[in-house]
Amino acid sequence: MLRSGLIATKLGNSSFFREDGSSTQVTVLKVDECVVSNIKTDERDGYNAVQLASVNTNKDISSINKPQRKIFSSIKIEPKKILKEFRVDSDNILEIGTKLNVDHFKVDQFVDISGISIGKGFAGVMKRHNFGGLRASHGVSISHRSHGSTGQNQDPGRVFKGKKMAGRMGNKMVTKQNLKIIEIDINKNLLIVKGSIPGKKNSTIFVKDAIKRS
Repeated sequence: MLRSGLIATKLGNSSFFREDGSSTQVTVLKVDECVVSNIKTDERDGYNAVQLASVNTNKDISSINKPQRKIFSSIKIEPKKILKEFRVDSDNILEIGTKLNVDHFKVDQFVDISGISIGKGFAGVMKRHNFGGLRASHGVSISHRSHGSTGQNQDPGRVFKGKKMAGRMGNKMVTKQNLKIIEIDINKNLLIVKGSIPGKKNSTIFVKDAIKRS
């Protein structure tokens, strides 16, 4: 059953200590109030989705573009920085203006978390794809960390798309699945999630129910 997720901000990593003294590495997420700003229906748009608005911005409502200005003025909220759609089932479509917080999830629930990974810049194949490199002797000169041959002979006579080569590493949308929620702080709007998640500190994160867990 598909339902809406949440928009969160990554605060950083920490250790979570249990009552028996054991600890586990966790990531702390802060959830600013998420407001349903628009809905999509199968009859009108061809699919069912809920659009959430979150993270306050210092911009005046007159300084943002007209489509977003119409959204915020219609539901009478301050301009938000992030707008994100979540696909949902027809039974889980929420009313415009509905507010969601961390109590949308529960402790011990598994979630999928998406975010923009940390950019590493231009990287070679040994760092980017874990290649072994060429031989360190016997005629190999200068090109020890190169990727070697990239194609074939006259047939097909080209390099196939998707070939693992040097290039920009990171800075793309990554999703980690089946991460467990260890703790929820309703007063501070914090989600404590086991393990690490993509993205740097203060980056925007999208949290939704795990699709491979009931």
